[in-house]
Amino acid sequence: MKTVWYVEDDGEMIKAIKLLLKLLDYETRSFLDCKKAAQAMLDGDRPDLMLVDINMPIVTGMDLLKYVRSRADFDQVPVVMLSSEVADASVNEATELGADGYLFKPVTIEDLEDKINIAIKKRSN
Repeated sequence: MKTVWYVEDDGEMIKAIKLLLKLLDYETRSFLDCKKAAQAMLDGDRPDLMLVDINMPIVTGMDLLKYVRSRADFDQVPVVMLSSEVADASVNEATELGADGYLFKPVTIEDLEDKINIAIKKRSN
């Protein structure tokens, strides 16, 4: 079973996305902040895909994306950003930093599955 790391500071959103991922046959490991996800990376853990909320306190999702892309052992891990912001500037910044997809909240199972499949395919080429 493939593992998705979900980095999100909203507990209710974590529950909702974990349920959707379970229905899509993914195991989920959630992190309430970007620092904890970065620590798991340093500890040698590695997911098959990362879902990262952009608006996180202290260390933002964009900061985590930059960190993921700077590491040779993680630069090929697909990353899909999530946000309630629909501003083109956020989407453009995430894309420029190496995000493989962008989802707007609230998320449907169809959109989530589509973005995950596209992100995995993109990084496997």
